[in-house]
Amino acid sequence: MTKKSSAKPVSAKSDVAKSGVAKSVAARAPAAKGSDRPAPASIHPSAVIEAGARIGAGVEIGPFCHVGPEVELDEGVRLLSHVVIAGTTKIGARTRIFPFASLGHEPQDLKYQGEPVTLTIGSDCTIREGVTMNPGTGGGGSITSIGDRCTFLANAHVAHDCRIGNNVIFSNGVLVAGHCTVGDFVIIGGGAGVHQFCRIGHHAFVGGLAGVENDVIPYGMALGNRAGLAGLNVVGMKRLQFSREQIQSLRQAYRLIFSNEGTLAERIADIENQPVACDPYVAEILAFIKSPSERSLCLPRQNG
Repeated sequence: MTKKSSAKPVSAKSDVAKSGVAKSVAARAPAAKGSDRPAPASIHPSAVIEAGARIGAGVEIGPFCHVGPEVELDEGVRLLSHVVIAGTTKIGARTRIFPFASLGHEPQDLKYQGEPVTLTIGSDCTIREGVTMNPGTGGGGSITSIGDRCTFLANAHVAHDCRIGNNVIFSNGVLVAGHCTVGDFVIIGGGAGVHQFCRIGHHAFVGGLAGVENDVIPYGMALGNRAGLAGLNVVGMKRLQFSREQIQSLRQAYRLIFSNEGTLAERIADIENQPVACDPYVAEILAFIKSPSERSLCLPRQNG
């Protein structure tokens, strides 16, 4: 169910000057104790908030930010300074955006013809310095979406038509090309690049400086350039308190899926007739492999 937004549009009659240069509209104090009145927004005098932008309660907009007319900032969003948000872009509650981030400008796709497209970013995200995110394109569903509680470190890039899940971490300089899907709890190490149309399954780990050109299974660990599977993301699973039995089932499935006997399709069919296939995490991997994809499957490296 979609949450009702508390953001309200900025108009010429609001506390934002008609010239587009914002006045300081409120202090940073929260609502009075026992009061139902939401905390007002705080906008630095040097910020530019275009008419039509929707600014939620308690939003803080720092010096030299620029917020476009079709932008919506939900309650508690913080733009520290020098942040530019354009296009039809929605930022979820309590997300923090650091200097020189550029969000929502037209996609870097030569096929883009100006069609209506959107960028949506979830709640409680952290977007660090120099991060860029583009909206979708008409050829890819017209939307780029980012889940809740994600962290994007300095100079990371999310291209058009990507779908990024919840609790994802992009380290510094991660570059994800168009039409990629990144599942929940994925971590991508610094400087890694992901080829367009790739899928990275839930709980996967991609090592720093990796070049990912194929789909990475859920719970997998991909390393190298070009990236190959190097086992399962056991460290990540332990951090999230997966049980010993759950991890053992995934290890068993991994060995069976990537053994040297028969074809991949034959091995999948064989696993589906074994008790291990009843494990929901194993079933998730099998469903991922069987799903249609534009890319091949990332396989274990032959040299180990």
